Amino acid sequence: MIALTATEVAELTGGRLESAAAGDVRTDGPVVVDSRAVVAGALFVALPGERVDGADYAAAAAAAGATVVLAERALELPAGAALVLVEDGVAALGRLATGVLERLRGQGEGPLVVGITGSQGKTTTKDLLASVLGDVLDGPVVAPRGSFNNEIGAPLTVLRADAGTRALVVEMGARGLGHIAQLCRIARPDVGVELVVGAAHVGEFGSLEATAQAKGELVEALPPQGLAVLNADDDRVAAMASRTRARVLTFGRSAHADVRASDVTLDGRARARFRLEHDGAAADVALLLHGEHQVTNALAAAAVALSTGASVADVAAALSRAEPASPGRMQVLERSDGVTVVHDAYNANPDSVRAALKALVGMAADTGPGGTPRRTWAVLGEMLELGAASRDEHDVVGRTVVRLDVDQLLVVGAGARPIYTGAVMEGSWGEEAAFAPDVESALEFLRPRLRPGDVVLVKSSNGAGLARLAEELVQDSSQDSGAVRAEASDS
Repeated sequence: MIALTATEVAELTGGRLESAAAGDVRTDGPVVVDSRAVVAGALFVALPGERVDGADYAAAAAAAGATVVLAERALELPAGAALVLVEDGVAALGRLATGVLERLRGQGEGPLVVGITGSQGKTTTKDLLASVLGDVLDGPVVAPRGSFNNEIGAPLTVLRADAGTRALVVEMGARGLGHIAQLCRIARPDVGVELVVGAAHVGEFGSLEATAQAKGELVEALPPQGLAVLNADDDRVAAMASRTRARVLTFGRSAHADVRASDVTLDGRARARFRLEHDGAAADVALLLHGEHQVTNALAAAAVALSTGASVADVAAALSRAEPASPGRMQVLERSDGVTVVHDAYNANPDSVRAALKALVGMAADTGPGGTPRRTWAVLGEMLELGAASRDEHDVVGRTVVRLDVDQLLVVGAGARPIYTGAVMEGSWGEEAAFAPDVESALEFLRPRLRPGDVVLVKSSNGAGLARLAEELVQDSSQDSGAVRAEASDS
């Protein structure tokens, strides 16, 4: 973050400086909401939470080096630390981010601010975009760590920018109408990327139409000189062109897309190769990410990069260098015993599960040790936030597993049981499909059955807890030899 005095922090947040004598105290470190992340010069935002109150850790944060503390109640701090009191810590954090971003813009052009939303693919797309823009702009790019996409994560991302930042990528999630509009007020975007409108949060929004309405708030917030980057392959996204004043650039595999992928193929590890085409130019892309669905995410990143003036050849080369960056999202881990674990248990919805299953089948195209066929395992947990459609959507996933001819299915947790039922009803029986009530039971089932060459997809919503299962499966091998490798290249 840019350096600020405590007085300036109070002005930007609408807060009150507890001691006028502390007005010249400066903060020039990161803005954090976790006292364990404090370093010298940090600004600590003491947010109240469901389980803990950040204000209880404010004194420890100041002792660890935080020079300014933002809090909702009066506190005793060590000498040399300034306290700024605000009514609402989350709202104040947002105002601070807005004020800092506008100051950066006032010092010159400021960073290019790119907002990304969609029912799936946001995190992978922002990772790709950060990598590609860093290459083609030849300068620092700030993007969210992990999946910081709400009213706390978005401002924390913005506040990592400084005068040298060339581009600022902001992931924007929503739990209802108005949420993305609010994030756009915090970080006014120059470019808005709309990926897909899917069933990921239909339980919260009520319908796909309501989801599209909420996601479209991003393009509505763009200025006339801005750019809306829209998925031409998704009719609900393409229709958002009528909701923006900005210029529109489309991407997709459709013939009419402005930025297009043609000749899409998959290698033996389900990594996509395609021809990137735009405005009469073309170049080949070889992604290091797994799954054909990554083509959509790559095209979105390519469209933004091309809008900066980069050439198709440079963008294609940058995409081909971009490595997986966020754990738990089609993260491919090779165990020393020849078992491949695909950790994709950070998020799940019907569309992303189908995409992951197709990638799983594609990854078995390569033979295992000694030229033996690779068995595919789908270890699936609950998809959350599906509302009344939950049972039917889980049932369809189970049937999809059978139709894709996945070798083995293990369903974990009561909420995911309809996946098992759907698979059985579709024609999977005996040892092809199994159900485990919890992670411990699933591990007990899997461990004696896995063999060299197996490819194991672990997929669920984060709240279902299967991330621990994936980590345990990987750890099983690393405890013996320490030889677990995250696949991120052709090696």
